[in-house]
Amino acid sequence: MRNFYYRAGRLFCESVALEAVARRFHTPTYVYSARGILGNFRRLKRDLTAISNLVCYSVKANSNLSILSLLGRAGAGFDIVSGGELARLEKAGARPDRVVYSGVGKTVEEVDRAIRAGILMFNVESAGELELVEARARHLRRRAPIALRVNPDVRAETHPYVSTGRVIHKFGVPRAEALALYPRAAASKNLTVRGIACHIGSQILSAAPFLRALGEILEIADALGEEGIRIEFVDLGGGFGIRYRNEPPLDVPRLAAKLVARMRATPYTLILEPGRALVAEAGVLLARVLYVKDSGRKRFIVVDAGMNDLLRPALYGAYHEIVPLIRSSRKVRVDVVGPLCETGDFLARDRVLPEVRPGDLVAVMTVGAYGFAQASNYNSRPRPAEVLVRGRRATLARARETVKDLMAGEVV
Repeated sequence: MRNFYYRAGRLFCESVALEAVARRFHTPTYVYSARGILGNFRRLKRDLTAISNLVCYSVKANSNLSILSLLGRAGAGFDIVSGGELARLEKAGARPDRVVYSGVGKTVEEVDRAIRAGILMFNVESAGELELVEARARHLRRRAPIALRVNPDVRAETHPYVSTGRVIHKFGVPRAEALALYPRAAASKNLTVRGIACHIGSQILSAAPFLRALGEILEIADALGEEGIRIEFVDLGGGFGIRYRNEPPLDVPRLAAKLVARMRATPYTLILEPGRALVAEAGVLLARVLYVKDSGRKRFIVVDAGMNDLLRPALYGAYHEIVPLIRSSRKVRVDVVGPLCETGDFLARDRVLPEVRPGDLVAVMTVGAYGFAQASNYNSRPRPAEVLVRGRRATLARARETVKDLMAGEVV
């Protein structure tokens, strides 16, 4: 993680010592590197310069307004899955004509808001949704831009909870159904066909599934063109895998080169929807050691961050490296656990880590994606603060919640 490194035995983010961040903003706190996020985005854009493209950041990975504003100013588009995410983009000043709206359960209110906002297109995931979008566009006396999310039935080796591209999953429509729905959409006075989309899963480490999926949706796009239905955008989704432990990450430059070679001779604009690949490695979670507890058979490091702050280890069995803010050489085998009343409240199990003592600070690495985004108030615990680092400056991106915040809106 090039933007997090030790200098004189102390962990830094860019040019800011993380001890100083913890002193100023306390713990637990998420810390993000602006340079890391922008570097990931700009490298991907550079790899795609030979073709018409739009890189739409997947907002669900991390929807902090500071990050959305940072990427929007850099020229990113956005992929959303809810009306709340659209509202965030509006507040962050994002261009609506660069917004793609995915998701299987769009409501009337959400569809109306997106039509009025003037988004680039809806990625429609069912015949029923197509009917709803058409009806709401008619009601609003507008034309709604659409793509169909086609399920290419491509197997991707990833966790089953984040595999999305097969016919057994809830997402998208089969190829045959898509070919029947497109002429209907093209004939509508209230719909504009703009693209074709797919998304096969998340944390995918091989280029092969993406290339197979692209081949399938290009075949459909070409077939529709022969019927007089013009496709403008080919949306391949996201899901680019990164390194959390020892796994080789997806070779994004190699994948991009193959996508460019395949797309160069086509009339289409390629849309990609990376989330994790842009922000995961650019984030850490700072926590303080509360207790060191020895049961006789196991040693526990109890920290002030738990599964409510970072759910991925409990939800997926996900691995996140944990390092002390002050480098230590002596190693011990421990479980790192949180303060919640759940056996599943852990950040690491049976891990050999540098020895720490009560009061020491640690960083949980590679949590910029699906970290704060999945945080909750379980056990009535306020959610952490979020901080964005730019060079030598660390600024508050979200204030820490208070107990009073937790009860706002409740009545007795």
